[in-house]
Amino acid sequence: MTADLLGLAGYLVFFLVIALNYSLVCLGLNLQWGVTGLFNVGVAGFFAIGAYATAILTGPDYASSLGGFGLPVPVGWIGAVVASGIAALVVGIPSLRLRQDYLAITTFGIAVTVQLIALNFEPLTGGAFGLGSIPRPLAGAFATPFGFNLFYLGVSILVVAGVYALLEILVRSPWGRVLRGIREDEAAAQSLGKHPFAFRLQAFVIGSMVMGLAGGMYASFVGFIAPEDFLPILTFQVWTMLVVGGSGSNKGAILGGIVVWAIWAASGALIDATVPTEMQAQAAALRIVLIGVLLSGVLVVRPKGLIGGA
Repeated sequence: MTADLLGLAGYLVFFLVIALNYSLVCLGLNLQWGVTGLFNVGVAGFFAIGAYATAILTGPDYASSLGGFGLPVPVGWIGAVVASGIAALVVGIPSLRLRQDYLAITTFGIAVTVQLIALNFEPLTGGAFGLGSIPRPLAGAFATPFGFNLFYLGVSILVVAGVYALLEILVRSPWGRVLRGIREDEAAAQSLGKHPFAFRLQAFVIGSMVMGLAGGMYASFVGFIAPEDFLPILTFQVWTMLVVGGSGSNKGAILGGIVVWAIWAASGALIDATVPTEMQAQAAALRIVLIGVLLSGVLVVRPKGLIGGA
């Protein structure tokens, strides 16, 4: 294989790992919004909690922050799921009694709070310098970065497929049908003896746990996390992915993650290649415009997304 082909293959593998990571976040959001109708604008916060939980549990002994546990990477991912679930439970109990825009404001505030804690609470998160040297699973077994990335792509495919299968079972079960019933007509569901708040809380916690798992896997792949990785733009990206792919469809969530990330990555490469270096910072805003135009176009042509959900 020539150097050019090897470089292209390496980039494609890296792209797919990140795209599947976004798809995993979309699966969590789809359970919350697409199935249950919960307007969660705090996606970046739960993703960050999972990433930092994994970094702290598996990372080395950081000089100025918590760490040094050196636990296996899978344990770190379990910790990410648990930490995000606990955070969602704490947030959900008071906030899920709110509706639509009020819930959106609350969850957005939570995400901003988490990002500010990551930026300023150095004893826990490393502050603005972030946390580095996060262990990558079996990295020492591969002679080249390409080999590790290919291995991690396989792991990502297995995890996304497993979460997809689990969520499909859940949403097609009586529990999932109750969630859809609450989304469509809460009063009718309540008249049948269901407790909407309890079901919404369960969906919110499970969806946030999936987001936390994605954060943990992201941390283990890149090996370094910092507060700027969890800005509100992350939430905007994930929501766009879900809407483009098809809200209410788990397949749409995965497809949307891949398609929108492809457009985002391609637009960045185009800007780097065509815009002078001194103007690239300003031109980066065009990526947001492009995603906005894409979202508007999809809503006009296919209001239910590329794969319309229920």
